[in-house]
Amino acid sequence: MSTDTDADADESTSKCGASSSSNSSTDSSSSKCGGSSSTDDSSSKCGGSSSSSSSSSSKCGASSSDSDDESNEQEVGATIEDFDAEPGQLIAVGLGPGHPEGMTERAKTALLEAEHIVGYTTYIDLIPDEITEQADDIYDTPMCGEVSRTEESIDRTLAGNDVAIVGSGDPNVYALAGLALEILESKGATASMVDFEVVPGVPAAQSCGARLGAPLVNDTVSVSLSDHLVPMPEIESRLHSVASENFTITIYNPWSRKRRENFEKCCEILLTHRDEDTPVGIVHGAGREDEQVMITDLGELEDLGESEIIDMTTTIVVGTEDTYVWDDRMVTPRGYETKYDY
Repeated sequence: MSTDTDADADESTSKCGASSSSNSSTDSSSSKCGGSSSTDDSSSKCGGSSSSSSSSSSKCGASSSDSDDESNEQEVGATIEDFDAEPGQLIAVGLGPGHPEGMTERAKTALLEAEHIVGYTTYIDLIPDEITEQADDIYDTPMCGEVSRTEESIDRTLAGNDVAIVGSGDPNVYALAGLALEILESKGATASMVDFEVVPGVPAAQSCGARLGAPLVNDTVSVSLSDHLVPMPEIESRLHSVASENFTITIYNPWSRKRRENFEKCCEILLTHRDEDTPVGIVHGAGREDEQVMITDLGELEDLGESEIIDMTTTIVVGTEDTYVWDDRMVTPRGYETKYDY
């Protein structure tokens, strides 16, 4: 984190015009684009606050509260006209499933070369210390700071820094690569101006599929139960459409305190299109210390919503009408058996 402090100043201004207020008796530190590492109430116009205070919040809606409620985030602030520096490079980096061995060499190299690393606190914690320790600055926000931290990464880039914004899995799968390009456009910048690049990572569906055997070798469709951005009626419509076809279904973000009813509705929809004995794979925290793996039947899935194995770090794989379980592994036939003798 940034270590520059100004205990006597009531307000410090960043290169991108962001300010971080502080109580006169409390030290505060701010990044070049307004990220604060103060231990008291602080906020950044360019992004979320990395304050350790439970009452800290950003003007873009990021909060260090334990609640998983989504906050409303303000509109994008600074534009390209507010920056005088030659823009740096912005790279969206996928960390993969969550352990160092699951990161690609390209991802490790990109992070080692970045001056600033920006991301959700949980994802920042997944990065090996030898990478984070060499960065000039680390900027993280708690849950629901998607817009604030993405804008922060862009503002830091426009201020002349080489920046990596990180996420688990792949930047193009329920992640922030698209949002970064949208915000760049809204600021009047271009992807080529900041040398924008995406470094792919192993998506959760693939890392979880690998732990379950071979459930994804045929047509597969992913659905997220998070209604943060997509209304639940639209998610239900997608589920009906997908479940009515013979696809393997991977379900992201299946359960939280707010999404109990989403999960229950999902199970109900699946059972209207699939048999109760359809194999279902459940992987919690793939590649992390608390990883759990289970194979069960669709008829048993809803009851597991109350168990610790299903939460927002879980991916659920619902098999097709052809999927079966053999030797504790899910197998979805590709169709070779209809063409070849083996």
